Order: sequence, then C-alpha cells, then structure tokens
Amino acid sequence: MTGKTHKDLIDAQFGPRAKAYVESAVHSRGPDLDALESIVRDIAPSRALDLGCGGGHVAYLLAHHAGKVTATDLSPEMLAAVAETAKSRALHNIETAEASADRLPFEDGAFDFLACRYSAHHWRDFEGGVREARRVLQRGATAVFIDVVAPAHPLLDTHLQAVELLRDTSHVRDYNAAEWIAAVGRAGFAPNVYRTWRVRMDFPVWIARMRTPELHASAIRSLQDGASAEIRSHFAIESDGSFMLDVQMLGMNAA
Repeated sequence: MTGKTHKDLIDAQFGPRAKAYVESAVHSRGPDLDALESIVRDIAPSRALDLGCGGGHVAYLLAHHAGKVTATDLSPEMLAAVAETAKSRALHNIETAEASADRLPFEDGAFDFLACRYSAHHWRDFEGGVREARRVLQRGATAVFIDVVAPAHPLLDTHLQAVELLRDTSHVRDYNAAEWIAAVGRAGFAPNVYRTWRVRMDFPVWIARMRTPELHASAIRSLQDGASAEIRSHFAIESDGSFMLDVQMLGMNAA
C-alpha cells in the first residue's frame, strides 16, 4: 500500500515531465488545434479557460484571440512551465491557477469560452469535471473538449485502457463517444460540433515522454504482440509498437 492520492500520481507523473509536454510535437500542433483556432478566432472571447492545460498549447493559442486566458492544472510544475513559456512568447494575458477539474476556484459564469485538450482522461471525477466546466461558463458560451476517444467495442476498449494505464499510472479512462455525449448532456451542454482524427503514436517517443518503466513498456509490447488481428488492425500496430489513436473534438454551447 503506497497511500498515494490521485493528485500525488499526477504530480509524480507530470511534474518532472513538464518541459517534455511543452516541447511535445504531438501536443504542440495538429489538425485539432487548427480546428480549435478557427472556432475561437470567430468568437474572440473576453475571458477564456484552458481546463487541464498540460503543456499550455491551448492557452498559447487562445491568448492570440482572447482578452484574458486562465490556464488550470493539478501540477504546479506544469503551471510553472506554462507561465515561463508564456512570458518567453510575450503572451502577457495568460495567468495560471492550480486546480482540480472537479473543484474549480471560479465564480459561476466567470468565462465566456472554455477549451480542454487531452486532460479529461486523467480526471478522477469525469462527470464532476464536466459539470464544473458548465458551471463556470456563461449561458450560451462555447466549450470545446478534445481528447482520445475509446472504441465502442469492449475488445478494443480494453486493449486501449490497458496500454494507457501501463504507460501512465495516472490514467483513468479514455471515454467513448456515447459516454461523452451523455455526460455533457447531463451537465447542461448542447453539443453542435463533432469531429475525429487519427493520430500516430511513435512508441519510443510516447514511452520516453512519460519515462515509462521498462517493465511496463515491455508489458505493453507483450500485449501488442499477443493481440488479435482485429486489435492489431484497428490500432494499426507497427513492428516497433507505434500505433494509431482516435481523437475527437466535441464542441457545444452552455444551455
């Protein structure tokens, strides 16, 4: 028994890797960021929230189109890296706040735009985080959630969750599209945009970024090597372990 909390796992996993996430090619660019920019450019919000900012790439994008951007994360080291990067890029309208997604320290309706990218699968309370996102948004404001989306088929879903957890022990769950739609609907959102992409995970880079222990990396490769043809085909598993992930963008208005 380690006695660690979920926050302890987040801090241990991401704090020492903050710079790697700021510099990550997968996180710093992609068609999802381009699509997000086209949305926020038209809205030009006065106060935007980057919920679970990680390396801060959404916050940097939002800063060019919003009056003020607040970037939240559980990891103080990650927030420090974001603040330093924002300063180096002369993005003076970015502020940071340490917070759990399901307990945001903001007033009701404090923001008129919210974006969340590659964060929700780490949340201890997924539904609570979605409800908090709705609470801090003004009525009619736009929210955009971008994340890995799990396959609906249990066979494929189980494989994905297993390799994700072995790679990163702070992983909670990649939710499928139906789970997302149901959760945001219960929270008071009206979805109006749904897009998907496939993103290649370069296995050596993917493992190195999280400094996954060799024992866990070997276990992932064992799962891949022993996977059925259906699993190998869906994830397009390559000889070195590289594979494809499905990513979704879900855009919605706060009802």
